[in-house]
Amino acid sequence: MVTIIFESHGTSLDNETHRSSGWYDVELSELGTRQAAELGERYKDETFDAIFCSDLKRSYATCEIAFRSRGIPIMQDRRLRECNYGDFTRHPSEEVEKEKANRISKPFPNGESYEETAQRMKSFLSDLLKNYDGKRVMIIGHRATQYGLEHWIKEVALFNAVTAPWQWQPGWEYQLVTLSP
Repeated sequence: MVTIIFESHGTSLDNETHRSSGWYDVELSELGTRQAAELGERYKDETFDAIFCSDLKRSYATCEIAFRSRGIPIMQDRRLRECNYGDFTRHPSEEVEKEKANRISKPFPNGESYEETAQRMKSFLSDLLKNYDGKRVMIIGHRATQYGLEHWIKEVALFNAVTAPWQWQPGWEYQLVTLSP
């Protein structure tokens, strides 16, 4: 079993202007930088065997600010990226939110579907289970990262995970025991 603590990356410049970044590599805002520091403070007395994040700046910068002084290995992994919104990249968030239910199996134009993001997460979780069994890790990621966690670990239908109202909270805990086919 792998204990996973999931945290979302800090607020990005696109978040503040209500744009959906997808794979666009946007920086953290000043607020996001403060949130990353608060994240580190929130977990200052807790131990992790590793911290994983996507290779997008907003995720990696959140890790670096929160944990760089702790000596915990921080590993970037492309499989933890947000959904690739393709032609919808950097469109207003409201527009992308309305489109999500239509993109479970059908990719965003020139992008990917949520089934594809879920497959990326399944591959990551399979490797995590092989290499970190009995360990406690943190994942700092994106909404698509969490949709994959909800789908593969809690067995929530992907449509339900993607379309459910999302609200920030200080960390979600998951227990990865096995992956269903």
